[in-house]
Amino acid sequence: MAAVTATALPAAPPGSPPYPPRPPVLRRAAPALLLYAGVRLLGLAALAGWAAVAGKSPHTLLSGRWDSLWYTRVAEHGYAYTLHLPGGRVHSDLAFFPLLPWLERWLSAVTPLHPADAGLAVGWLASLAAAWGIFAVGDRVYGRSAGIALVALWAVLPTGIVQSMAYTESLFTALAAWALYALLTGRWLWAGTLAALAGLTRPVGVAVVAAVWAVAVAELLRDRRAWRTQLRMLPGVLIAPLGWLGYVAWVGVRTGSLTGYLDVQGGWGNGFDGGLNFARFIGRQLSTPPFAGGLGLLAAVALIGWLYTRCVRQGQPLPLLVYAGVVLALALTGAGYFGSKPRLLMPAFPLLLPIALALARLRPRRTALILTAAALASAVYGAFWLHGSGPP
Repeated sequence: MAAVTATALPAAPPGSPPYPPRPPVLRRAAPALLLYAGVRLLGLAALAGWAAVAGKSPHTLLSGRWDSLWYTRVAEHGYAYTLHLPGGRVHSDLAFFPLLPWLERWLSAVTPLHPADAGLAVGWLASLAAAWGIFAVGDRVYGRSAGIALVALWAVLPTGIVQSMAYTESLFTALAAWALYALLTGRWLWAGTLAALAGLTRPVGVAVVAAVWAVAVAELLRDRRAWRTQLRMLPGVLIAPLGWLGYVAWVGVRTGSLTGYLDVQGGWGNGFDGGLNFARFIGRQLSTPPFAGGLGLLAAVALIGWLYTRCVRQGQPLPLLVYAGVVLALALTGAGYFGSKPRLLMPAFPLLLPIALALARLRPRRTALILTAAALASAVYGAFWLHGSGPP
């Protein structure tokens, strides 16, 4: 198929590589969704098998531990719970953004599901929506094979089991992926609305807002009359930050402080420190023989940096670069618990595009072998992880 230049597609954001217009029809995405569902079922089967041996409940592991408990409590009782810990630490449920608890409450009201099970149902449905959105982005930019490979890579991430939990990663990634697709296709109102919903889901929703605003600024720089000739941008640009800003402002009113949300996050040990805490953690790992942990972390950070550099050199569309860059920056420069960082990086799926392109160029049999091995490793690791420290 002949390439179509970005200038031939007025809806394409500035700096986008050539791509032909492809509607996000379900039939086109079916192979990617079937592959994704297969990987997730493999992960669940491994978890169930491990749980049977360990005498634990896979259902509890997926829906009744760590942050899932906080989301369920908010769904059942609203924002009213604070846990005071030894040493002066204060854990408030205001740290958790409201969209998932709202969906849990609504779904449990219209079905027999308990809010925890409703959260699990939302997570599973959202993971499929995320896979479809990720495919739509990959297919839009680099073609169907790259889109399928991109979905498969997102599914086989070591922390991929979180996509099947009553957590917000799948919901947020679904909203972010479809917002990015809306930007790639010039659907500004959809992009702004989905960005607002993403901002009600996780603090990193600002990454989706940044992508919307970056494309709008690029349009203005390209054409200073853009606001007059492309007024369709304005609603999306104005709507995009409302979810994130609305919740942060509400927490400020609730706590009686302009910095209320930052204070709440500080009680959990989270916040922005420019990556100092992460650097200290790596330093401690490097100072303790056999140094494998520290060297592994340095290699992982170097790999992430290399992947982002490859994304830039490949000329990925501006919204993908901005979104992935902000997610990456927030994950690596936050002061939170180190064990959460791989999970926090999961929504940055555009970082996987260079690998997806490489897999798409291989012979199908070789690609299948690589992805099968990765899926098995991810399934085993996910079961091990949830039976150990797991997320918070």
